[in-house]
Amino acid sequence: MAEQRVVIITGGGTGIGAATARLLRADGHQVVIAGRRPDPLHQVAAETGALACPTDVTDSAAVRQLVETAVATYGRLDGLVLNAGVGRSGAVGDLSDETWETVLQTNLTGPFRLLRAALPHLLKTRGSVVAVASVAALRNGRGNAAYATSKAALLQLCRSLAVDYGRSGLRANTVCPGWVRTEMADRRMARFAEEAGLPGGGVDTAYEEATALVPTGRPGEPHEVAEAITWLLSPAASLVNGAVLTMDGGVTALDPGTAAFDFRLEPRDNGR
Repeated sequence: MAEQRVVIITGGGTGIGAATARLLRADGHQVVIAGRRPDPLHQVAAETGALACPTDVTDSAAVRQLVETAVATYGRLDGLVLNAGVGRSGAVGDLSDETWETVLQTNLTGPFRLLRAALPHLLKTRGSVVAVASVAALRNGRGNAAYATSKAALLQLCRSLAVDYGRSGLRANTVCPGWVRTEMADRRMARFAEEAGLPGGGVDTAYEEATALVPTGRPGEPHEVAEAITWLLSPAASLVNGAVLTMDGGVTALDPGTAAFDFRLEPRDNGR
């Protein structure tokens, strides 16, 4: 077995975070999972043996306590997975201050505060950080101003770590998933199915439509992203620093100008 490492995962109760916790625990590493909702965290903890620490990443004191708990329990900190996130729809002119702040506080400022608290410990172990951003950090969609901005900024925050602390042995990388079947994505697909009146309705039909232009023709699964995260955390990725890994089935490789050759594209709402 590889040398045991200690990793904190935010958003660890469901989706990509929970899948990453399962993989790391299966490999014998110690994992601390954080999130706002205690019940999913405790379910994953009971299943895997991870340590559940209910934490709101927008709370500075709670973030410091999370790091202190991990280090006090396991004696060190080797890795950090920045996976907690929220999404809110809206164009710039539609967003309230409160909505903007909610998204930025969770997706960007919370990770910044956690990184600041964890940094001294990660430098001691020459550790690794992986941020879970989104293809929205690279390509935008309609009515996605706050979320896309927060994820693009998270990507650059992670790159700043790579540049500023690479010589001290810290590595920091970002994964940018496309549609992955998580709890948050399922909620978005349910709204899409209802709003669009999709034939057959339901989440599965919505995913089929949303991934119609994806070269692989399907959404991802949480364990697929988790595999990449665990590799980036590991010594096997020792030369990978400041990298951005798209995990989108190839959709960002597609030229939208050629999509009409294979698909008939029509707006759902001519008024938009």
